[in-house]
Amino acid sequence: MQKKFHEGRMYKWEVLLLLWMAYLLNQGDRQVFNTVLPAIRDSLHLTDTSIGLIATVFNLAFAVMVPVGGWLGDRFSRKWVTTLSVLFFSVATMFTGLATSFLGLLALRSVATGGGEAMFGPSNYSILAQYHTDTRARAMSIHQTAYYIGVILAGWLAGLIADHFSWKYSFLIFGAVGIIWGILMIVRLDDRPVVKADAEGNAAPSKPAFFDGFKAVFTCPTALMMTLGFSGLIFVITGFMTWVPAYLQEEFGMNQADSGFHSMFWTYVAAFVGVLLAGTLSDRLALRESRYRMYLQSAGLVLGSVFLFFMGGKDSLLVMFICFAGWGFFRAFFDANTYSVLYDVTPEHLHASCGSVMGMTGFAVGSLAPVILGAMKQSLGSLSAAFPVLGIVWVVCGVLMFVVAKACYQKDKEKARAAC
Repeated sequence: MQKKFHEGRMYKWEVLLLLWMAYLLNQGDRQVFNTVLPAIRDSLHLTDTSIGLIATVFNLAFAVMVPVGGWLGDRFSRKWVTTLSVLFFSVATMFTGLATSFLGLLALRSVATGGGEAMFGPSNYSILAQYHTDTRARAMSIHQTAYYIGVILAGWLAGLIADHFSWKYSFLIFGAVGIIWGILMIVRLDDRPVVKADAEGNAAPSKPAFFDGFKAVFTCPTALMMTLGFSGLIFVITGFMTWVPAYLQEEFGMNQADSGFHSMFWTYVAAFVGVLLAGTLSDRLALRESRYRMYLQSAGLVLGSVFLFFMGGKDSLLVMFICFAGWGFFRAFFDANTYSVLYDVTPEHLHASCGSVMGMTGFAVGSLAPVILGAMKQSLGSLSAAFPVLGIVWVVCGVLMFVVAKACYQKDKEKARAAC
């Protein structure tokens, strides 16, 4: 009976629910640290630069381990790679709440949690793409809303818990919920084997080499530009999410709960609307020509950068919140199309590996943002001057993505289909 249920038409939506909640916890665990960052800094007597270094090492650990996660996802069980990742990073999150020193925080937060989360992404998106073929863009857009809800919810709850108890309990509670959900995924999530046609055209298990994903991405102009654009996106998002809660606390006198809420709420409510709109629009435009997906991403970066340029004003919270919302709405145009674009121009049996190469590059570049912005804040006394710099990064990436999409997208898509 259970097997028939899992083969039914509705099971792909249960898969979406399981992965949606796991992704919410994945992103929520990250935002807990950002929200209680000032409390951790004061409790452990750290500097802005050293606390930024913890976030940087987190992203570096993620970048180093994510290709391993992609290779494992294409070669072995994507279900087990995903569920064990959820369990591992949840346990690491719980133990982060027990850290009493900079080195302990670095090991538990940066290395253990970052490395554990690196295993999650490639297989998570690949499973979703396997179950959703004709509903892929819609499913990816719905799935992306877990990110937005996760950071809003985690930002508010983590701050609330820290204000009433201690920052340590924020990590303990979020980690415990992740462990419970990981156990549920073990019970409910089914495997779907990864296959590739052999020389005679018969389906055979896919056994890619470790560097096949690197070759597929770095020899495909569209996939390479997608990766560079993703790197610019992650650089700005990482810097924003790490330091804006502290910015609101220091510049506007907010407490931890309010700063955690407001730094994420306006951005991600707008992004929630934007990603659903962009996903629907992308599918319709792609019926005409697939490269429109990348055009939407390009437009999202350029238009979103406008709000970054005006975000540094300290006089009005209203203006700040409007900028948060505008930035979030247009960044969702990129988010809605990230994996649809990458999967369009790379072979299906390498989707997890290619996604991990993009993730590795993006988070390696993004890892520099917290420490760079932390150093700027420490030397200039405020974060205001950093926002225009982030805007310039997005403008450059957006223009380059438009040029490459126009010149290479269709050719690269046809090449990827021939390789399957």
